[in-house]
This record gives sequence, C-alpha cells and structure tokens, in this order.
Amino acid sequence: MADKVAKKINRPKMVVIGGGTGLPVILKNLKKRDVDITAVVTVADDGGSSGILRNYINVLPPGDIRNVLVSLSNLPQIDLDIFQYRFKSSDKFLSGHAIGNLIITALSEMQNGFFDAVQTLTRMMDVDGNVYPVCDESLELHAEFTDGSYITGEAEITKSNKMIKRVWVESTNSDDEPTAVQPVIDAIMEADQIVLGPGSLYTSILPNLMVSNVGQAVINTAAEVVYICNIMTQKGETDNFTDRDHVQTLERQLNSRFIDTILVNNQPVPAEYIDHQRWTDESQPVKSDYQGLKELGCRVISSDFLELREHGAFHNGQLVTDELIRLLGQPKN
Repeated sequence: MADKVAKKINRPKMVVIGGGTGLPVILKNLKKRDVDITAVVTVADDGGSSGILRNYINVLPPGDIRNVLVSLSNLPQIDLDIFQYRFKSSDKFLSGHAIGNLIITALSEMQNGFFDAVQTLTRMMDVDGNVYPVCDESLELHAEFTDGSYITGEAEITKSNKMIKRVWVESTNSDDEPTAVQPVIDAIMEADQIVLGPGSLYTSILPNLMVSNVGQAVINTAAEVVYICNIMTQKGETDNFTDRDHVQTLERQLNSRFIDTILVNNQPVPAEYIDHQRWTDESQPVKSDYQGLKELGCRVISSDFLELREHGAFHNGQLVTDELIRLLGQPKN
C-alpha cells in the first residue's frame, strides 16, 4: 500500500486547461497513463442545458464539468451512461437536460458552492485526478470585434460571424475582478506540464486564461506550456487562422510570450470527407506557418494527430497523449 501511495505522489503533474468537447478526448487517454492529472475547466458556457440551468437557477454551467468528470471516472460504464443520459425533446419539462447536469446543480445547492460540489462528485465518481472549475463564481464572456462592436455571451459570440479582436470575462453577480480559487493556482505552479486545448480558442481556452490570476500563473509557472492547435478552423471564431495566428492570439491576450511548444497536425483532411451540415462549426484545415511559429519562439511538433470519424476531423487522443508523455521531462524550448 505504501508503495502505491509513493508511486502516486511521484507521478508527473499535468494540468490540462480548456473546455468543450476536445478536452475529454485528451483526458480520457491521459487517464491510462501514469500521470497526476488536474483538469481546469471553463465556467463561461451559456448554451444548451447549461445555459438554461444557469439562467433559471443561477448555477454555474455544469456541462463541460460533467463531461470531464466522466472522462476521468473509474465507475462502470452503465453508471456513466446514466450520468450522461439526456432527456428527449418530447419530455417537455426536462427536455435536453442531462442527468449529470441536474445532479451537479443539486449538489451546488446542497453544498452552497459549485467548486465544493464538483469535489464531492470527484470522490463519488471515483475520479483519478482533480477536476477544478476555473472559478467558483459565474462568469460572462465578452468580446470586442474588429468593427468596434461588442457582444456578451459565449453562444452569441460564436454566432456573430465577426472577426474577434479580444475577449475577457466578468463576474455575473459582482463588480469584483474574477479570480480562481487557490487550488487552481497551486496546481498550475506545481505542474510539470501545462496543456492548453484542444478546443475553441476564444470560447473554451481563453475564458480560463482571462481569469487574471490563472493567466498570470500560466505565464509564471516553471512548467512547459504546450498548446494543442486545432485541426480545423472554427466558423465565427478562427476563420482563415494559421497555427501561428492561434499562438499569436493567445500571447497577445496575455501580453506575454508563454507558449513553449505547439502540437500541429500534418495529415491532410480530405475536403470531400467533412459533412459541413453536421459539423457546422468546422470551416477548413488550419494552415501551417512553421517559420512564423519559430519566430514566436515555439518548439513545433508537427505529426499525425488526425482522427477521421463520423465525417468530421478530430484529434486522435492516443497519438496526442503519446506526444505529451514523450515531452515530459524534456527541457523547455
């Protein structure tokens, strides 16, 4: 027993920051490796079931947290299927709500706080690692566009189809600047590796980094900061972006050069394969600007990270995880 505890304590510490559907893909594969995982998850989502619960019950959005908990849980699959079950549209009162979202909401009321509720669920769901909402308060995402206009709300920003100049977060219920709870900052400062993404640049990754003490911790940490570049550009967010544009946006928002390494997919995505009616946010493959990335001081790892399935282009979680593990222990660029 003592050997198992010692082994767990000595595992490399990895902090994965993001949200959306890309984060669980990486976490599910990292769970199979001998690493100490902390997931830091955005709470600025305001769409779907999360948005409805947020508006009517004044709870932090539970959807991204729910998916991360499932990806790191050791419960039997039937238990996870129940937690993920989403009521049919014909069930008018509960239409579209996932059972896990309702459980998280209930626990938040019972424990008078979202962060503590999530920690209780990590124990109940036998999660191997830590799952931290980036804040224990409700956040609103704001965007300024290059045409000088402004929009509030993650879903509205994505639907605007305008070129984003910058984003920031504000507390929904307070005039105070949003800050992360101390365990989030401690995890970042004590990590061996920080992983950003994969996920929507402006609505999944940057909302976390725009929490001031989180962004500052990512800048100051001694850990290697790895950015997993998206395979496809996203309509309404990163149209026509190169991989260099992604990094430059992150670093401009934090006013610091902090990305040490970028993972870039180099496998072509067959244009005829993508079903754009199903995957409406996928625009075109992200173009590579190797020289531009080198000018930004990034170590560039260009490899096959592609998984084609269901007529969409996604990251292959195992291949990405293999590369992240290989990078552990190597000197920063």
